[in-house]
Amino acid sequence: MATERYNPRVSEPRWQKAWTEARLFETANDDPRPKYYVLEMFPYPSGRIHMGHVRNYTMGDVVARYKRATGHNVLHPMGWDAFGLPAENAARDNKVNPRDWTYANIDTMKGQLKTMGLSLDWAREFATCDPAYYKHQQKMFLDFWRAGLVERRSAKVNWDPVDMTVLANEQVIDGRGWRSGAPVEQRDLTQWFFKITAMNQELLDGLEALDRWPEKVRVMQQNWIGRSEGLLIRWPLAAGTAPAGENELEVYTTRPDTIFGASFMAIAADHPLAKKAAANNPELAAFIEEIRRSGTSAAAIETAEKKGFDTGIRVVHPFDDSWTLPVYVANFVLMDYGTGAIFGCPSGDQRDLDFANKYGLPVVPVVMPENADAATFQIIDEAYVDDGVMINSRFLDGMKPQAAFDDVADRLEKISIGNRPMAERKVQFRLRDWLISRQRYWGCPIPVIHCEACGAVPVPDSQLPIELPTDVSFDRPGNPLDHHPTWKNVACPQCGGEARRDTDTMDTFVDSSWYFARFTDPWNEDQPTTLDYVDGKNGWLPVDQYIGGIEHAILHLLYSRFFSRAMKATGHVNTVEEPFAGLFTQGMVVHETYKGPQGWVTPAEVKVEEADGKRSATLLATGEPLTIGPIEKMSKSRKNVVDPDDIIASYGADTARWFMLSDSPPDRDVIWTEAGVEGAHRFVQRLWRLTSGAAPQLSKTAPATARDGEGAAISKAAHKALKAVGEDIEKLSFNKAVARLYELTNALQEPLNQAAEGTLAPEKAPALREAVDMLVAMIAPMMPHLAEECRAALGGTGMAAEQGWPGFDPALVVDDQFTYPVQINGRKRGDLTIARDADQAAVETAVLELDIVRKALDGKAPRKVIVVPQRIVNVVA
Repeated sequence: MATERYNPRVSEPRWQKAWTEARLFETANDDPRPKYYVLEMFPYPSGRIHMGHVRNYTMGDVVARYKRATGHNVLHPMGWDAFGLPAENAARDNKVNPRDWTYANIDTMKGQLKTMGLSLDWAREFATCDPAYYKHQQKMFLDFWRAGLVERRSAKVNWDPVDMTVLANEQVIDGRGWRSGAPVEQRDLTQWFFKITAMNQELLDGLEALDRWPEKVRVMQQNWIGRSEGLLIRWPLAAGTAPAGENELEVYTTRPDTIFGASFMAIAADHPLAKKAAANNPELAAFIEEIRRSGTSAAAIETAEKKGFDTGIRVVHPFDDSWTLPVYVANFVLMDYGTGAIFGCPSGDQRDLDFANKYGLPVVPVVMPENADAATFQIIDEAYVDDGVMINSRFLDGMKPQAAFDDVADRLEKISIGNRPMAERKVQFRLRDWLISRQRYWGCPIPVIHCEACGAVPVPDSQLPIELPTDVSFDRPGNPLDHHPTWKNVACPQCGGEARRDTDTMDTFVDSSWYFARFTDPWNEDQPTTLDYVDGKNGWLPVDQYIGGIEHAILHLLYSRFFSRAMKATGHVNTVEEPFAGLFTQGMVVHETYKGPQGWVTPAEVKVEEADGKRSATLLATGEPLTIGPIEKMSKSRKNVVDPDDIIASYGADTARWFMLSDSPPDRDVIWTEAGVEGAHRFVQRLWRLTSGAAPQLSKTAPATARDGEGAAISKAAHKALKAVGEDIEKLSFNKAVARLYELTNALQEPLNQAAEGTLAPEKAPALREAVDMLVAMIAPMMPHLAEECRAALGGTGMAAEQGWPGFDPALVVDDQFTYPVQINGRKRGDLTIARDADQAAVETAVLELDIVRKALDGKAPRKVIVVPQRIVNVVA
C-alpha cells in the first residue's frame, strides 16, 4: 500500500497546537527535578526573523528538548530586547509611536517563531520596554548608586549638533554624524556611569573558571579588560618651554626598558597641557579643534592618518639632564587611556615609527635579536617588536627587556622630583567605566530628579517605575523628553521645590545585561528576580547553556558579568557571580550573492543552472543574466536573504531545522543552498515513508532488545547510535548527531521495507520496533513534528515531546571490531577492519590480503610489516 507523503503544512500546526494546549513547555519553579536553564540571546523586534534566528533558536531548542527527555526541569524562555534607536527612527520616519511600532513587530516575530515549533515557555515572555520590566532596572540603578557602583561626572562625547544627541563612536563616519551628516563635535557633558572598573580584577580572574566558554571569547574579554603592569614616569618639563604653572608630564608605559629609544612625547588633544599650550597658539588650537571633529573609536584612530603638532614644550630625559624631547599633540592619543600621554619609541612600535618618519624625528634601535650585530642593526620602515637584547641603552646594554624594565624602575623609584619618586610601578587596565547616558526617548528613563538646592536626588522606590510619556513628538531634533511640556517638571522628593527629571535614558546594553535573571521569576512584582537559592536549594542561575553570536563576545557578555556581581553586591542574588556557566557562539548563515545591471537581486528572484561544470544565474522574471558573486553573510544590503516564512511554507519547519543542524559544525558558518534544503526535505520524506510503511506491522509488535540471533545487528546499530547521539548533543556537535542518524536510517532501511512488504522475519520484529522507537526519540529534539507523526503512526501513547530519553545497553555499544589505518612506506593507502581481539599474526595476514597492499608489493614479499596494536599498520615494501 502506497504511503502518503508527509505534509508539514497540516502536521506542524496540529502538533504545535497540541503542545500549547497541554502546556508542555511551561516550567514550574518548584519542580523537584534537577534544573537546566538554556537560553539563546533574545532578539530585537525589528519586524521579521531571519535565518540566523532560525539557526540560533533551533540549536537551543535541541538542547532544551533533549534535557527534558533526560529528566531535567528545563527553563527555555523568550523575550524581546525592545528599546533602541531603530524604533525611534521608525517613529520619526513613519509618524508612529515607537511603542506601537515595537509591539506590532513583536506580534509578527512571535508568530514566526511559533511556526518553528520551539519548545519555549511563552508564559515568561516580556519585552524590555515593558514598565513592569524596567521598573526593576530603575530600582537596581538606584541600589547600585547607593552601593557606590554608579556615579555622575563629566565625560567627553561625540555630539551631533544637528540631531542634538550623543553618538556612539560607531555612529561617527568620517567625522560626521551617520544620520545628519553634520560635522561631529567632541563635547564635555555630565553623564551617568556604571563603575565597572571597580571590578577590573574580579572580571579578569573570573574568566579562569569559565571552562565551558570558547577560548577565543575568553581571550577577547581578557584583551578588552587589558591588564598591564607598567611604570608611571614623571618627566620634568624643560624650563622656559612650558606654560606657567606646569613642571612635569606623567606618562604610563609598559616598556620603560625602551626609555633610551624615546624621541618624542605625544599628548591627547584634551590633555590639560595641550589646552594651556593652545591658549596662546591659534594654530595649535585649530589643530585641536580638527581632532575634536574626528572619530574616537579604536578603529577610527587605528586607520586614520597619524597627525601631530609640535607644542614647543620639551621634557627632560630622566637619565640625562642635557637631553630634551619635543612634546606633540597627536590624534592617536586619548585622555581615556593611561594618563593621556605617551613617550614615543619609534624603533619598537610601528605607530611611533610611522609618526617619527613623518616628522623627521630620531629613530634609535634599543632592542635587537640576540644574534644580531649592534653595530649594523638598524630600523628603517619596520619596527622591531619581538624579544631580544638591549642596545644603545647605556647601562642597560646586553640585558633582556624584562631585566631592563626592573633596572629602570628601581633607579627611577630612587630619584625624587617634587618630594615624590620620579616613577612608581603601577597596574593598569584598558577597561573604562560604562557610560550609560543616552539622549534618546526610547529607552529606560534614569530615575533621578535634579534639584537646584538638593542636587541629584534618587526617585523614591515607591514612585517606580518612572514611565515614558506616550504623547511625544519627533518633529524636532534632539531628545523628545527634553521637549515635552510637562513630563520633566516635578517636585523635588527631598525639599518639595521645583525640580526636573533626568531626561537621559539608559544605554540599551543595560536592558540586556540582566534579562536572563528576570526570566527566573517574571511575575515577581517586588524583586527583579527570584534569588538564586531559596531555603538552601539551588535556583535557576547561572544559565547552564547560553547560545548567541560571536559579535556579542565582548560588551554584552562583559556587561552581564558586571551586572551579576553588582546584583550580588546589592542583594538581588545570593551566590551567583558568573551569569552563564556555558557559552556557545554559533556561526552565521551565509548565501551567495547575485547582481544585475540594476543592482543586487534576492535568491527568490534568481534561477541558477549548471552546464558543463559551470554555473550561471538569470533573473526569473526576464531571463536577464546575472553575475554570481561571493558567498557572504545574509544581509539586506546584499539582498542575499532567504525568508524563513517562505522556507517553512514550502518545506516545513522540520526541514529548515534539520538543514541548519546538519550542514556544518555549529560554530562555523552554514552555507544556505537550495540543493541542501531539498536534500534535507528528501530525508524527512524518506524517514516518514519508511516508518509509516512499516507501522501496520510494528504497531502490533512489542519492542525488545535482541542480543543474539537475527535481530542482534538491528539492536546493536540502534543502541550504538543512541549512545553516540546523546553524547553529541551534550557536546553541541549537532552535525555529528545528524550524520549518525543518517547512518542508522540506512541500517534500518532494508528491515523497514521488509516490514512494509510483510516479508520481515518475525524474530526481527521486536528489535526493529525498539530501534524505530529509539530513532523517533533521537530525531524528536531536532524534528519534533515529524517525531510526533511517526510516534502516532506506530501507536505510541502520549506525545513524543513528553517522552524520556531511552537507555542503551552497555553490552551492545562495545565495538568488537577495530579499523586500522594502513600505511605503505609511511603513507596511508587504506583501512583494515578486523576483530578487535585479533592477534598480531592475524592482522599481518589480513593486511597482506588487501588489494592495495598486494598491488603495491607486486608479488614481492614485504621487507617488514609493523603492527601497532589498536593503532596502525605500516607495510614497508
